[in-house]
Amino acid sequence: MMPQFRHSGCWTQMTTDTVTPRILIADDQADVLEALRMLLKSEGYRTESVTSPSGVMQALESREFDVVLIDLNYARDTTSGEEGLDLLSQIQAMDSTIPVVVMTAWGSVEVAVEAMRRGARDFIQKPWDNARLSTILRTQVELGRALRKGQLLEAENRMLRDKDHPRLIATSPVMKPVLDLIARVGPSDANVLITGEHGTGKEVVARTLHSISTRSSKPVVIVNAGGLSEGVFESELFGHVRGAFTDAKSDRVGRFELAEAGTLFLDEIANVPMNLQNKLLRVLETGEFERVGSSRTLRANVRILSATNADLNQEVSAGRFRQDLLYRLNTIEIRLPPLRDRRADIPLLAIHFLHQHATRYRKHLAGFEDAATQILAEHPWPGNVRELDHTVERAVLMAQGELVRASDLGLRQTRESPQRLDEMSLEDVECFLIKKALARYEGNVSRAAEALGLSRSALYRRLQRYGLCGRIRDSCHERA
Repeated sequence: MMPQFRHSGCWTQMTTDTVTPRILIADDQADVLEALRMLLKSEGYRTESVTSPSGVMQALESREFDVVLIDLNYARDTTSGEEGLDLLSQIQAMDSTIPVVVMTAWGSVEVAVEAMRRGARDFIQKPWDNARLSTILRTQVELGRALRKGQLLEAENRMLRDKDHPRLIATSPVMKPVLDLIARVGPSDANVLITGEHGTGKEVVARTLHSISTRSSKPVVIVNAGGLSEGVFESELFGHVRGAFTDAKSDRVGRFELAEAGTLFLDEIANVPMNLQNKLLRVLETGEFERVGSSRTLRANVRILSATNADLNQEVSAGRFRQDLLYRLNTIEIRLPPLRDRRADIPLLAIHFLHQHATRYRKHLAGFEDAATQILAEHPWPGNVRELDHTVERAVLMAQGELVRASDLGLRQTRESPQRLDEMSLEDVECFLIKKALARYEGNVSRAAEALGLSRSALYRRLQRYGLCGRIRDSCHERA
């Protein structure tokens, strides 16, 4: 039976193949790769071969392997083993549950000891003994699978024990890859960048990642990184000592120290000013920092999760975000789809929020009237899950019977009951005017965009945001 991972009552199967073990082999010599491939094929393994450390990391990011068998030297005339040792450290940082077996033709006691210290499970010297190599791999496959299964079970138990854990409700097909990725990287210490529009649930994902990690018994500290001004940035993140500046009347512990052995979630990371990004980069690179006003160097043992609704690659190209900082933050990127792309989740989310707010306000509500359910399903939700939460909270407060009525939701119904523009929100006005323009020009996007004073690409973005692609003649996805 394949291991499973639970999210809000929805079970998602992991991708580990429990029938045929998969081995990743890394070596810069073609004859070595072919010999190992033939040997392991005869032993019943599936193999994938790469020739460089970067190839190893790319393969591990895209697929799961039962064992990684890596050479310690790749550059010509190099025998120190440093390349392989550095690669070993990178693999351990990404996923410490993957068994790594190292091999080299330049074996020494010192290199073997250092490899084991950095997390290698075993050591093979070239030329290898087929029987010994086969035994080592078979043992590591079994141990690795047992360790992963144990960690997944413990993660599930922690989620069940934690009554305050934020519920990640997701059953729509578009969310399945997201859930799979969360389940894979959650138990690791890898830095994760969570991206998506405002209100898509980035903090909920961050809390979920923390709750299924080995750090779950330690704190998760949340910081709006973009909201820290230059004057308080260092003090907030790293702390200060008494007398460091005019208002420093006592020592203060920073967020990195508060999150010690736990998780630090840096929200709105794209809004950190460029001149402050190097201060954050330094601690991410070295793990070291000093409190403001102190020369004593402290070490940070934290996992970094960050989030943004901006395109950081565009920010890098525009010179507003450091590329080296981006590399440190996005070992893994989790991209959350907007609510309009996961409409199958709307009824589940709405019922969840209904029960949550009904309990909070001590009201007895059984659900939604059909008309209210229809409006929830058709609304474009520019504010995503957060907007849905606030809408349901309002409806709970306004409801007078056992069911929430359409009028309790307070959502604008511009198609059926036009209203005065001064009574509508900015988003509703924009949506209303776009609908009018499309109707006037019979779905011709070019003419509608010209009438609205927008470029075609700008209008397509808004059509996708408000779920209006069905009103035009061509495909939003083809033209955007």
